[in-house]
Amino acid sequence: MTTDELKTRIRKFGIRVLKMTDHLPKCSSAMIISKQIARSASSSGANYRAACRSKSPRDFINKLKIVEEELDETDYWLVMIEEMEFISQDQLKELKKEANELLLIIVKSLLTAKTNQRLNSKRSK
Repeated sequence: MTTDELKTRIRKFGIRVLKMTDHLPKCSSAMIISKQIARSASSSGANYRAACRSKSPRDFINKLKIVEEELDETDYWLVMIEEMEFISQDQLKELKKEANELLLIIVKSLLTAKTNQRLNSKRSK
């Protein structure tokens, strides 16, 4: 998957999460979760874009860690929405699957970036 494809995929995921929040109940607990998940899901895409424009391998890794944290937080809020029974498990299944797939891609990218950074640092010695 190319960088541009992943940018698009993360952005579309954020849009899907934002649209899902429109279907949450208007009670106070759902509104709190809605704001949290809206922030974490949209932040994932914004931070991935920032990582792609990083100034160094170290900067890339640090920004990618933020993407990992935001995707993990989004997954957490999806579980909360499911457990609070605001939206059915069936309706959340695809969003949860996508959150986990994106998280796996980012974690794998982080491992690759860290390996490359170690290899480059050994070569320069």
